[in-house]
Amino acid sequence: DPENIFLSRSPRFRLQGELIRDHALTVGGLLVEQVGGPGVKPYQPPNIWNEVSLNGGLRYPQDKGDNLYRKSMYTYWKRSAPMPNMIIFDAPSREKCVVQRARTNTPLQALVTLNDPQFVEAARALAQRLLTAESDDRKRVDLAYQLCASRLASAREQDVVLKLLEDQRNRFAKSPEAAKQLLAVGEFPRDESLEAMEHAAWTVICQMILNLDETLTRG
Repeated sequence: DPENIFLSRSPRFRLQGELIRDHALTVGGLLVEQVGGPGVKPYQPPNIWNEVSLNGGLRYPQDKGDNLYRKSMYTYWKRSAPMPNMIIFDAPSREKCVVQRARTNTPLQALVTLNDPQFVEAARALAQRLLTAESDDRKRVDLAYQLCASRLASAREQDVVLKLLEDQRNRFAKSPEAAKQLLAVGEFPRDESLEAMEHAAWTVICQMILNLDETLTRG
């Protein structure tokens, strides 16, 4: 129904970068809903500020604790060095007013949601949430889909996810160091009572679900 003649709803479109980040933090249980206050400085690639400073000595002072998980609207914005993970999702540079944001889809966006520390940490936190909330793998998959896509996983999706889960368990069982490296991303403290291999395997599953089209778009 491309013309919206028979269905009274708008077409699907990708969420804005700020909403994608806030959603990932929310499902991971990380979002701090404090209202107001000064701007905060969450994760950003190193040395971006000094690349644009006149003397090369300006450094980005990353925040700690709750300030890493405030809503994206509170992120401190330097116009000469804006947040890369927002710009790649078409956030305006704020050098001038825009009537409407562009809405693009590029492979770089997937690289952000798969590799940016904020998103990897959110996936790790979501995996921890699933592991502590449910003991059955299928129920964990359903909970992840409910949180991220507002629906249960289909039978086919369950089979695909559980096969990937088994592959990841085998992978991290052979390489415990890789599991430790993945779980070390971000400053949110990990529940050490969870087995590292299992936690890392579910983190990969959560990364995948957080990157589903249904998670990143508005229906």
